[in-house]
Amino acid sequence: MIRSAVVDDVPAIHAMVRELAEYEKALHEVRASEEQLREALFGERPAAFAHIAETDEGEVAGFALWFLNFSTWRGVHGIYLEDLYVRPELRGGGHGKALLRELARICVARGYERLEWSVLNWNTPSIDFYESLGARPQDEWTVYRLTDEALADLGRRG
Repeated sequence: MIRSAVVDDVPAIHAMVRELAEYEKALHEVRASEEQLREALFGERPAAFAHIAETDEGEVAGFALWFLNFSTWRGVHGIYLEDLYVRPELRGGGHGKALLRELARICVARGYERLEWSVLNWNTPSIDFYESLGARPQDEWTVYRLTDEALADLGRRG
């Protein structure tokens, strides 16, 4: 079952964010607190959204956390999937596909024309899964990121 996240899901989402970061060999980079996730997802002006995948027994199997982006070329919003995660012991049960299907359904219903995400180059199980659904890599684009001191330095320049 796929459902929209509720505020009581924040501890589980936070735990799975940490599990995902550990899988991606980057647990040391996680700074987000439960309170920050609660504010981003359920605060006065939510900036992100989440869906939960549950087993038939009601156990949280995984989540998708996403936000809106905008294509100036197409003139419409899209969804950027920040995180998609299914707990290892529950993989292969269709939860990841169901989460992506729900996001695709939202895109179609709202007239959004893109569902995008990033995947680490070494994560071949995920790449194979995404490609089996018809997703294609955007090899002609390179992601750039400013964080920490570089971001602060640029922000201070006048």
